Amino acid sequence: MNQGVLYVVATPIGHLDDFSPRACTVLRSVFRILAEDTRHSARLLQHYAIDTPMMALHEHNEQSESAHCLQLLQDGKHLALISDAGTPLISDPGYRLVRLCQEQGIKISPVPGASAMVAALSVAGLASDRFVFEGFLPARSTGRRERLISLAREERTMIFYEAPHRVAACLQDMLDVWGSRKVCLCRELTKQFETVRLDDLAVLTEWVHADPMQQRGELVLVVEGASAAEQQDCEEDLRVLDILLATLPMRQAVDLAVEIRGGRRNWFYSRALERQQEH
Repeated sequence: MNQGVLYVVATPIGHLDDFSPRACTVLRSVFRILAEDTRHSARLLQHYAIDTPMMALHEHNEQSESAHCLQLLQDGKHLALISDAGTPLISDPGYRLVRLCQEQGIKISPVPGASAMVAALSVAGLASDRFVFEGFLPARSTGRRERLISLAREERTMIFYEAPHRVAACLQDMLDVWGSRKVCLCRELTKQFETVRLDDLAVLTEWVHADPMQQRGELVLVVEGASAAEQQDCEEDLRVLDILLATLPMRQAVDLAVEIRGGRRNWFYSRALERQQEH
């Protein structure tokens, strides 16, 4: 018996017309559609008169359901994996199933389409020849700042997803940690209240704090990477910090580094902790 194929199908991120004819054909032809949220995906299937039965596959049941899905594929059944919106596995469930299929020699076929990160990058007006997708930052400010500090020297354009109730705090943390950067806020892409705004981080942060409408919906932040000057500044900051740490207690070394270099205390403190752990 021939084995089935797992199709990984991109769905619209907002506008329902952003759905390819091939994707419709595939979803109509498979045995089951594996959906992150069957109630959410029902609207899309109804819009295109697709009556293929769905099965739920989400972060809470993926590990247990993947074996069942694999058995269906081995029995010759074709399956389609979709997420709530966009390309599956991009900050969405599906990795475990795809990996299992790879290990078991099951054919996996992508049906490409919409992706919020690519759509945002295409309209951001920032360098797109080299970029890095960071997904969601940690929900708590402490963890978020730690991650931002670790990315302070990243020279590639960075792409983040963010929840609407955290976007104002996230931008404030970026401003506190990185200082001046160009950032493009992309909100509700392809939907009725689509917003795309590129501005200095300080201006954008103030705008989002002042306008609650910008704290609603699906959000992507595209951030300019560190400039050559910033890279050089970071290297000099570390050089000064290392000299101070060689002769002073950590807290005193951090205080002096901030005074000498005029940097941000959180950044120096985190780097000092890293230096301590290395020794």
